Amino acid sequence: MSHTGKSIQEMGYDSLPGRFRDAFNLGDNKPDVKEHDLSSPVSPLMMTRSSVTGDNAALGRLGEAVRECEEAVRLDLGYGRAHQRLAALYLRFGQVEKSRSHLLFSGQPDQYELQKLKLLEKILNQCADARKASDWKCVLKESEAAIAAGADFSPQLVACKAEALLKLHQLEDADSSLSNIPKLETPASCSQTKFFGMLAEAYVFYVRAMVDMALGRFDNAVLAAERAVKIDFNNLEVAKLLSNVKMVARARSRGFDLFSSGRYTEACTAYGEGLKYDSSNHVLYCNRAVCWAKIGLWEQSVEDCNQALKIQPNYRKALLRRAASNAKLERWEDAVKDLEFLRRELPGDNEVAESLHQAQIALKRSRGEVVNHGIVSGEVEEVSTLDKLKAAISSTGVSVVHFKVSNDICDETSTFMNMLCIRYPSVKFIKVDVEESVTIAKAEGIRTVPAFKIYKNGEKLIEMIRPSHQFLEDSVRNCILQQTLPAPSHGPNLYNV
Repeated sequence: MSHTGKSIQEMGYDSLPGRFRDAFNLGDNKPDVKEHDLSSPVSPLMMTRSSVTGDNAALGRLGEAVRECEEAVRLDLGYGRAHQRLAALYLRFGQVEKSRSHLLFSGQPDQYELQKLKLLEKILNQCADARKASDWKCVLKESEAAIAAGADFSPQLVACKAEALLKLHQLEDADSSLSNIPKLETPASCSQTKFFGMLAEAYVFYVRAMVDMALGRFDNAVLAAERAVKIDFNNLEVAKLLSNVKMVARARSRGFDLFSSGRYTEACTAYGEGLKYDSSNHVLYCNRAVCWAKIGLWEQSVEDCNQALKIQPNYRKALLRRAASNAKLERWEDAVKDLEFLRRELPGDNEVAESLHQAQIALKRSRGEVVNHGIVSGEVEEVSTLDKLKAAISSTGVSVVHFKVSNDICDETSTFMNMLCIRYPSVKFIKVDVEESVTIAKAEGIRTVPAFKIYKNGEKLIEMIRPSHQFLEDSVRNCILQQTLPAPSHGPNLYNV
């Protein structure tokens, strides 16, 4: 049915479909709705709702809207419109009881709004039950459902989602979730509301402290826990968290000082003290693993790395430390596996590349395979016969063949090849003097030098004549990784404690 020329006031609030009541309650009360069917999803009411509830406007005005409505109710307790708006606004903050009190004020609550409130209340109760049972997958699902059900400006529900992600060891997602908490001033009337047994505002800092501690930001964790205690100083759970965070931060600091002074055994003990208060802190496990390695206890080092990687599977420091310790234990296959992963993650890190290269050589030797001396020494291998060249380029991995003569241009290119050999130790670099090896030159069709051919697993990938140094290096790197990558550079210091 069309409502030509009628205002909302003329039509009456109760005659509006539910989705338009949402807009009306949040201040979208444009007086004229002309030539549109209000049941249509493209009604101007629905379109203009964004002017009030859009991202930027809503973030700045929801708290103010609550205060204005509260003032209106204070001046006129029977002002029904203000109660309607407060009920809708409190629901978006996740404040079920406050929303209910305003919704039921008239004694004849709007059924659409009441259904929304009951649904949110049900979801929040299920979320609380799941949290008590430590069913964190369920907590994650229910917190997301509560936000979708209308409580989209509740800092507590976003924090609840972050807590669930933290408990599920999805640390980066938990940190990212906290960064999405609505940045608005919570109405003073909500300051004493409880959330999971603690004051709502304190709960947000409670979760922030746990996430900071899990990510190794110990000083930030202490500050967040202190703010939580300041808000809810009578809550035992909050007080216990502050105590634990301080103990973990103290243990980490002491462990670092002891490690720096070379007292590795005592540093192990210090980190162990911290783990008593936070048994799932991957940073402390990895730091202790480094200490175990310093005193030659490689098995314990591997075990602590395993613990760290159970919590944070792609933690680079733990992967590098585990690879180094497995190498000491001559578990070359395990070492190569970790280093290959790191090589993919840090393609420009020369330290990782060299470690992988040496581990691959050791693995081949442990299997009784013959390893070419030129590869082991990190020097460019010189080949003078066609059979040797064919054997070299047929092996697994990337092979770069430099065809040269004795002149200034080729000598300069040879110097650069020596540098590439050090920079990319996993690559086999070969040089052929075509004046001394005429047979190879004829077989390979070499007429101009310097010339290059790059092979991978015996298959020729690219052929170049007089390439620039940069183009040559880019080609080598792309053949290694099968994608374009930035120039090699030192990655992060993975040994920092």
